[in-house]
Amino acid sequence: MQDLSANIPAASPNAFVTLLTNDAYLPGAVALIRSLNLTKTGADIVILHTEGVAAEALFPLSEMGARLVKTALLDVSNEFRETHRRDKLHAAAPFTKGRKPDFHTPLANFCKLRLWQLTEYENIVFLDADTIVIQNIDVLFEYPEYSAAPNVYESLSDFHRLNSGVFAAKPSQKTFEAMMIALDKPGIFWPRTDQTFLQSYFPNWHGLPVFFNMLQYVWFNLPELWDWKSVKVIHYQYEKPWEADHARSELLRPLTELWQAYYEGRDIPNMADLPLPMVEN
Repeated sequence: MQDLSANIPAASPNAFVTLLTNDAYLPGAVALIRSLNLTKTGADIVILHTEGVAAEALFPLSEMGARLVKTALLDVSNEFRETHRRDKLHAAAPFTKGRKPDFHTPLANFCKLRLWQLTEYENIVFLDADTIVIQNIDVLFEYPEYSAAPNVYESLSDFHRLNSGVFAAKPSQKTFEAMMIALDKPGIFWPRTDQTFLQSYFPNWHGLPVFFNMLQYVWFNLPELWDWKSVKVIHYQYEKPWEADHARSELLRPLTELWQAYYEGRDIPNMADLPLPMVEN
């Protein structure tokens, strides 16, 4: 099969970028690309992918208008790989608020730093492959580096922590090389992988409104925050909407059904007609 990653030039100075390191997130990428296309964005849509994704699986993404860019996992030390292995990391910093699916590979998260090497672009907005964009967000290309929304999904006390599922950045090989020096030092441990690292590397990060990265658990933990007129991006953290069954399936059904409409290419419902989460009195 033809290598679709080769010789496809950038068409815009701006790009929305997502990362695929295994086939499990392909449904997410399909829904994300469709959602971006529906916003009539003028930016490129880039799939940064590693050898862990089958070549034939990428062809439909190219057909949808995405630019495919092949990359490699980061060249880190054996100590770093061992420390950030799924079982080691989850034992040292267990996820207690939700369930990470079996196909989640924490070490691969650091490959997100490769986007700073996409120097053919002036501005990049990164989106995790488990997000959908329900309103145009091209304005994010005007935000400074490094801009991210807070990691709010359980309580307002979490506003001091960033979530790296959506962020604005400026590609630079110099920045990438400096990041690699800061990332892999003897004895280092990043408990929430790239998220912890990026907050450390950019301590004065610029806070985006929470609506640019609305974590799905807000739906039941902080329902008073959910406003369909304001929400720009929905981020399906923890359980994924393409999983057949999970403990919170019924609780998150309205959000899952919206994701499925994007994934299947069906008509997207009017946001004014969507249900709101139940708010306890």
